[in-house]
Amino acid sequence: MSLSICKLQTFLNSAVGVGGAKQQRPFCLLQLSFKHAIPMARSALDEMSATGAFVRTPSTFRNLISRDPNSPFPAEAGRYHLYISYACPWASRCLAYLMIKGLDKCISFTSVKPKWERTKETDEHMGWVFPASSSEEAGADPDPFNGAKSARELYEIASTNYSGKYTVPVLWDKKLNTIVNNESSEIIRMLNTEFNHLAENPELDLYPSHLQDQINEINGWIYDDINNGVYKCGFAKKQEPYNEAVKKLYEALDKAEEILNKQRYLCGGTVTEADVRLFVTLIRFDEVYAVHFKCNKKLLREYPNLFNYTKDIFQIPGVSSTVNMEHIKKHYYGSHPSINPFGIIPQGPDIDYSSPHDRARFSK
Repeated sequence: MSLSICKLQTFLNSAVGVGGAKQQRPFCLLQLSFKHAIPMARSALDEMSATGAFVRTPSTFRNLISRDPNSPFPAEAGRYHLYISYACPWASRCLAYLMIKGLDKCISFTSVKPKWERTKETDEHMGWVFPASSSEEAGADPDPFNGAKSARELYEIASTNYSGKYTVPVLWDKKLNTIVNNESSEIIRMLNTEFNHLAENPELDLYPSHLQDQINEINGWIYDDINNGVYKCGFAKKQEPYNEAVKKLYEALDKAEEILNKQRYLCGGTVTEADVRLFVTLIRFDEVYAVHFKCNKKLLREYPNLFNYTKDIFQIPGVSSTVNMEHIKKHYYGSHPSINPFGIIPQGPDIDYSSPHDRARFSK
């Protein structure tokens, strides 16, 4: 028997009474027993095709928070918590939204430690872990709600039969004690619109209706060739997949450089979702990807428009607090022994992204 995911969701939600008095687990948690009968990759390093190319697997928890008070996950102050890593670009873009929308007072967040460690004594899985105390690792804190030792434990609390990756970000519902969503592209859309009644900057719309088609088109090639493209370069295990990924990466960077030669932001004179999504890769480029992922054909600093644009986004109020370069470098250089077996962290280049830029010329 085959049912569409939507029909199966409706059936299961009805069967367990989602939103009812018993507060049963929402559909996505039950869905796992169907969707993950076959074991999945446990970390990005496992996501390889037979050709030696890196192929990212999709996220699993896909529930949505809504302004509708009757929603299983209504937008309420103090109900949700965001688990992030400062090192992870996907998690960092969620944190960036939290800060620039002014939602950090109604949605709390916790960062894991930057370097992957053993998540359980019973197996060899390496992943995101929490420190034992707030003094163990600057910028990282213990799990304040579940006492979890790792992100893996959060997934196991949410679903006893989960077998996918233990990724961040994790948007957690403290009331139902479960994961709402772990797909960053959906989390940022929720943060953009569903909490405006609680936001300090509700007028800021990073996905305005008149630009959505343009944003979606730009997101497509930025994700495939830049955001994910650097990983395709770094995790490739054969020369040909690496060569192809590098070619596409630099074609996309050249394309972005050309766009930004004519306007301040990717979609014109206004900051949008596309800019936040590109920024999280650019801010890591010279410090990590150029060295660790072999993306050294051309540095970010050699692109005058992209480099100044990165400083421009970094200087948007709230964004700089989401960039912890120490965590970023500790993670990449310390968590991928197949790429950097001795875990040596390069000292440079220590770029000052708070220095002046030239992007204001487009505002005149």
